[in-house]
Amino acid sequence: MKTAVASAAMLLFATCMAKAESGLASYYGGIGKHGEMTCAHRSRPFGSMITVSYRGRTIQCRVNDRGPFVRGRIIDVSTTAAKALGILQLGVAHVVIE
Repeated sequence: MKTAVASAAMLLFATCMAKAESGLASYYGGIGKHGEMTCAHRSRPFGSMITVSYRGRTIQCRVNDRGPFVRGRIIDVSTTAAKALGILQLGVAHVVIE
């Protein structure tokens, strides 16, 4: 019984980790409705929620666009999301997304 539970837990953990990415994020001038935090991702489904983390700050943003179209970047976040993450002044930062 314990082995089955442990196996199920490891499978769940591996599945969650398979969707995690890390890389460069930038921001764009887009602002979601009422200051909503939105983002552009190349392959995640429109409307899905992505958790973005940078230096201990974590936000959730909704995919509403495709991009980024700059080589080496994995996500573009809205100005509102960039401000919440603390990357507005940097312009580009290394983040982890799930």
